[in-house]
Amino acid sequence: MVILVCAGAVSVAAFLFWRCFTIATNAHQINEEITDKEVRLIGEDGAQLGIMSGEAAFEIASDKGYDLVKISPNAVPPVCKIMDYGKYRFEQSKREKESRKNQRIIEIKEIRMSPSIGENDFNVKLRNGKKFLADGNRLKVTIRFRGRELAHTSIGEDLLNKFSAGCADVAVVDKQPRMEGRHMSVTLSPKPQK
Repeated sequence: MVILVCAGAVSVAAFLFWRCFTIATNAHQINEEITDKEVRLIGEDGAQLGIMSGEAAFEIASDKGYDLVKISPNAVPPVCKIMDYGKYRFEQSKREKESRKNQRIIEIKEIRMSPSIGENDFNVKLRNGKKFLADGNRLKVTIRFRGRELAHTSIGEDLLNKFSAGCADVAVVDKQPRMEGRHMSVTLSPKPQK
């Protein structure tokens, strides 16, 4: 089944596929759509029923009250299975929803500081970093050096080590502090939960 949406004006006499595009397609050929001369047929219980003509396979499926579905079109001969296609599609969409529900997208949050940050500002950044890590996100802490600060990168490295030590109860260090141009950064990820 193909659903088409057209954006142009269409006359009644001639239906033009001008500016039409496909929204959805069936993944499998079913019932009358299967026009192959020979198919390998699998029963609804998974048993091999042999190689037969497409019409005979469709008759067997319709006599049993099921659909004939082509599951392997590239095989020689193509493989068709007798099944309830509506139930199969429902179970498939249910599995996809379940897998999307269990999927967790991990974001990388970033905190930026300067080497001359004050103690209270540092504590606020540390508290925010712990909150990000507790939510299950990864954290990248970056220090930007300007002008003469670039000559004293050891101050930035000490600051990043102090930050990682402050988050040690909720985080693990992925990447140690290292320079990338005018920036020095460290990456932290949350500790695995038991």
